Amino acid sequence: MNQHDLLNVRHASLNEAKITMAEILEKRPSNYSLDAQLYNDPHMFRIDMEEVFQKEWLFVGMTSEIPKKGDYFTVEVGQNPVLIVRDGEGNVRAFHNTCRHRGSVICTEHRGKVANLVCPYHQWTYDLKGNLLFAGTEMNKDFDMKQHGLKSAFCKTGGGFIYICLGKTEPEDGFDDYLATLDAYMEPYDVENTKLAVESTMYERANWKLVLENNRECYHCAGNHPELLNTLLEWDDTEDPRAPQDFHDHYNAQAAKWDEEGIPHKHQSFGAVQRNRIVRMPLKKGTEVMTMDGTKACTKTLGRIQNRELGSMRILHLPNSWNHMQSDHFIVFRVLPISAQESIVTTKWFVHKDAVEGVDYDTDNLRKVWDATNEQDKVLGERNQLGINSIGYQPGPYSETYEFGVINFLDWYSATVQKNLKEK
Repeated sequence: MNQHDLLNVRHASLNEAKITMAEILEKRPSNYSLDAQLYNDPHMFRIDMEEVFQKEWLFVGMTSEIPKKGDYFTVEVGQNPVLIVRDGEGNVRAFHNTCRHRGSVICTEHRGKVANLVCPYHQWTYDLKGNLLFAGTEMNKDFDMKQHGLKSAFCKTGGGFIYICLGKTEPEDGFDDYLATLDAYMEPYDVENTKLAVESTMYERANWKLVLENNRECYHCAGNHPELLNTLLEWDDTEDPRAPQDFHDHYNAQAAKWDEEGIPHKHQSFGAVQRNRIVRMPLKKGTEVMTMDGTKACTKTLGRIQNRELGSMRILHLPNSWNHMQSDHFIVFRVLPISAQESIVTTKWFVHKDAVEGVDYDTDNLRKVWDATNEQDKVLGERNQLGINSIGYQPGPYSETYEFGVINFLDWYSATVQKNLKEK
């Protein structure tokens, strides 16, 4: 079989996989887990990458990671290296991190600062807006530098969060409404005056959807997350059907204090199946933030915040992020797929930009709860993947009270993939 025939076979196999996936998603019961192949098959994974991660808005990082002109960080979305940079006018931009000469990666470090973007291979040079400035002296006379600038990706910010889309067109899903609300809800934190204190990157041998499913329920928390439950109330949000009256009484008492300080807290959701959700939840009575003993993690509170018992403002963005905003620090989580059965989970902790490590905060104390929780979730996700790979696996039912968040996630996933497949 020659190379042309091999490519045709692969193309046909992928098309068959797309037809199969569409049929599976069309027929699936919404309150059951997915067929095994949607969690472990390489063809199905490629469809996830093409129809979700290369077409939908993805969370990549925070604006305070690149506070000044020329500051950048990089991220890899599957096989797509992407560069996020602050330009000379203060705008955050996203570019495909691949040179327009012969395709080399331009920025090879995870983060840094540059005057211009210079490809290390042949020194082609671009400005911070992606315009080609220098292409050597050996190009022919008809070479047009204006036609060889960096390829940009869609990039939007809201409340200090940076989102990118690698698609040819922006998704038409009311995303700007979410960003506007995020601006309002994040205003008290003054994100531009925060800094990255520490980050962790965890490799997990599990499909990205299993990572998200695990996050979208706390059914497993009591048996697996003792550190987290020192402070966290396991109810998913203020509309959780399991929440008892004493929770609502506690929430109402805290909400009255938040109102006095002008801190937004009411549940906000966007999209038919809550693709994006913002809600402020109180922590356990007598605790301030998610530390081992519930006491402060940093001597400096964020922005204009005065009340240390601010709870946790939970921000969900499907398909790849959940976040906890607290009085003296906040934590953002990012999930990116590697293969059908591998994912990368990145966790970042932010504090006030003037806070001094070792004086105002201790990184071990700051991260201890979520380091433990992430490791516990990694074990759970990998066990889940191993069980799904078994010939004995068949989709099982979700609890509509304990696991309604998982149902919402898979409803969004199913609707998104089906819609994007039909648009071809």
